[in-house]
Amino acid sequence: MESNVAKALSRIPLFDGISPEHIAHERLGGLTNLVFKISLEDKAYVLRIPGKGTEEYIDRKVEAHNTRVAAEAGVSAEVLFFDENDGLMLCSYLDGCATMTPETFRSVKGAPARAALALKRMHEFDKGFEFRFELFGMIDDYLGTLSKLGASLPNGYYDVVKEAEAVRKVLDDNPMELAPSHCDPLAENFLDNGERMWIVDWEYSGMNDPIWDLGDVSVEAGFTSEHDDEMMQAYCGGKVDDALFGRMVIYKAMCDLLWTLWGLIQHANKNPVDDFWAYSINRFERCKALMGSDDFGRHLAAANSVSNIC
Repeated sequence: MESNVAKALSRIPLFDGISPEHIAHERLGGLTNLVFKISLEDKAYVLRIPGKGTEEYIDRKVEAHNTRVAAEAGVSAEVLFFDENDGLMLCSYLDGCATMTPETFRSVKGAPARAALALKRMHEFDKGFEFRFELFGMIDDYLGTLSKLGASLPNGYYDVVKEAEAVRKVLDDNPMELAPSHCDPLAENFLDNGERMWIVDWEYSGMNDPIWDLGDVSVEAGFTSEHDDEMMQAYCGGKVDDALFGRMVIYKAMCDLLWTLWGLIQHANKNPVDDFWAYSINRFERCKALMGSDDFGRHLAAANSVSNIC
């Protein structure tokens, strides 16, 4: 057994007195954290070991609360252990599920609709999350973190932030009731059994405009317009008004604008999992392309009116 896994399990009461030789582990992935499937006899768990530097931008106490609420809502796995000091976590393992990817999201029948229904279930749950997800406030916070790290920004980033003031005005002028939201719905954060989906990894969760989650899913999974239609119609149970659809599209651009900075923080922290500089540049270029399109102006105009949440 890897030493870091053995050390982590030694802190969890469930494994007290159990020899490491009786425990099997399998790496599951993770961009900033180490995630393992832990098997003991006929039971399986998921162990999350927090990544280096994540304490700079993740509040683990908030995450602990929100993850437990998501489990209570029936959207996420049961939390069996959570150390709020550093984020070490053990959850139940959801058997019979496939971890989604952008490719499977686009190819598996009904996947966009099942994701939308899982998000809607969370958005409509009667218990709130801690923390309010503030898009432009988070951009400022991430810029501050990057400044402290002495990191570089892509050319023209501040120009695009300035252009995004038009989006900010539309959102401020047409507020939507906040809901408990995932806020970082990567394709790999969805688990699918073909009938329903679960969502994991609530590090960035908070009270947010629920349409953010839908725009972010679309970006992360690389949805086509047909996938967007399927997702939005499932979420709304039918016809989607132009204002709501436009709101989803403008959030697609804002997701890329924000997560560009997240990638730059990973790059500055020398996260070895991926080429985060390339990741950030790709996201930034995609953001600029969408904001510069004729369709974006049309969706922005449509979103500048009162829309009814489904």
